[in-house]
Amino acid sequence: MKLRTFKMSAVALVLGVGAAIAAPMAAAQESAPAAAAPKKPSGPVICPGYVKGKTTLVGERTGKKVQAAFEAYNEDRVQEAIDILKEVDPSDDFDRAYVNRFLGNLIASQEGKGMEAFGYLKSSVEPKVLNDLEHAGTLKLLGDLSMQEQKYSDAVSYYDQWMDFTCKEDAQVYTRKAQALYEQKKFDQVASAADNAIRLNEEADKLDKNPYLLKLSAFFESKKYPETVSVAETLVNKFPDNGTYWIQLSSFYMMVERFDKAVQTLDVAYTAGFLEKDSQIKQLASLYSNAGNPHAAASLLAKYVNSGLLKKDAEMFANIANSFHQAKDYKDAASFYGKAAAADSDPEYYRKQGTLLLVAEDYKGAIKALTNALERGAEDPAKIHFSLMEANFYAGNFKAAYEHNQKAKEDKSLRRNALAWEPYIKDKAKNRGIKI
Repeated sequence: MKLRTFKMSAVALVLGVGAAIAAPMAAAQESAPAAAAPKKPSGPVICPGYVKGKTTLVGERTGKKVQAAFEAYNEDRVQEAIDILKEVDPSDDFDRAYVNRFLGNLIASQEGKGMEAFGYLKSSVEPKVLNDLEHAGTLKLLGDLSMQEQKYSDAVSYYDQWMDFTCKEDAQVYTRKAQALYEQKKFDQVASAADNAIRLNEEADKLDKNPYLLKLSAFFESKKYPETVSVAETLVNKFPDNGTYWIQLSSFYMMVERFDKAVQTLDVAYTAGFLEKDSQIKQLASLYSNAGNPHAAASLLAKYVNSGLLKKDAEMFANIANSFHQAKDYKDAASFYGKAAAADSDPEYYRKQGTLLLVAEDYKGAIKALTNALERGAEDPAKIHFSLMEANFYAGNFKAAYEHNQKAKEDKSLRRNALAWEPYIKDKAKNRGIKI
């Protein structure tokens, strides 16, 4: 199963710029001590025992350049802002990391420059001199950018670094990590990351299909079909209005040979109006037949032939006829074999039509269909003559019945039965005053 590769928009990539481009010349302010310790850790880093360091600001010389770049950015002169920052040559590690982060954010907003942005952002976090908020945000941004550039191993690394540094968990981060693992075909590791995303979404009372889809795809690719079915069942329960999930679940049930579940599930999807493709209707009809309900299969196919969704060709007409035949609905079966015969003049279709009309006691129709079969060169003509003998006999055409009896008698396999019929036909004809 195929998943879409994660791709961030340029706007999303720039969202993290705010903290990095805050006016650098603003007066430094240290946070006032809290009156009481918070019940839950807060801030960019919430690791136990973590002590927040003092906020570092860029130097005055670098700050002027950054301020100018910030003003250009605010006026949508992004390239000018980038050019200004590229001219900066800071000597201080923090200033260099700060400028690289700003540059990386701006360049990331430009189409096709993901790798250039990646280089600047990577350089900004390697010295570990940025303030906590900027360092944490850049690690996550590097993970997102790695996903966009299909550097999936890097993405996992940066997401893990973000979680290790902040001691935080995030459902979207876990989801993207799960996708990065999936793209690397590390299917056995996908479920764990996806489960963490699901757990956090449930705690936040949010519903996101993506972690479930990643789990399902990973299990499917690993050929863990029972686990695949389990996740597909969850998807149907969580997202009952998505027809795709019902159709997939039915297919997965077939893979594990739970055909009763497969037909029930696809029937629900059909009732809900989710089946829109000809292949889906054919699949449901096949499941009906396998479940011992050929009449439902035939009726379904006939309905969608009439609607135009299914092709009106000989093969489809013959399939419908066969299902009606299995359901012992001989007249409808004969009717559709007649349509199949009309579509391509196959004598076998005429023979089947005639045989079924004989069973349905439509002797006149049977004679016409069987004669058409003979005229078009059907195989085993002696058998057709035998059927024509019966049809004509019951229609009261004793002379014609006798003629066909004689031709059927020429076949060794039919000779004994034909001989048994011969005196019976003669007696009936004699009683009616018909000379044969």
